[in-house]
Amino acid sequence: MKAIVSVFARDSRGITAYVTSLLAERDINILDISQTLMQEYFAMIMLVDLEACPLPFHELAEWLKRKGEERALDIHIQRSDIFEAMHRI
Repeated sequence: MKAIVSVFARDSRGITAYVTSLLAERDINILDISQTLMQEYFAMIMLVDLEACPLPFHELAEWLKRKGEERALDIHIQRSDIFEAMHRI
């Protein structure tokens, strides 16, 4: 299954490294990534593959949220099929 991971925070060093290492810990493959700075704010969105991830989706979402809060990051994950359905015109 594919999913969309979004990360928002005040910019600081190491955000990309921190989040990508979290994903690697759970055997999540990053398929595509985009990030930007808007003044002092950091935003990143990733398309990821969850096929090898051992956690059920809801546990993964809670774990990412908790790990993000440890670093003052807002991390969300959403199934790509739901994301696409929500953004269809």
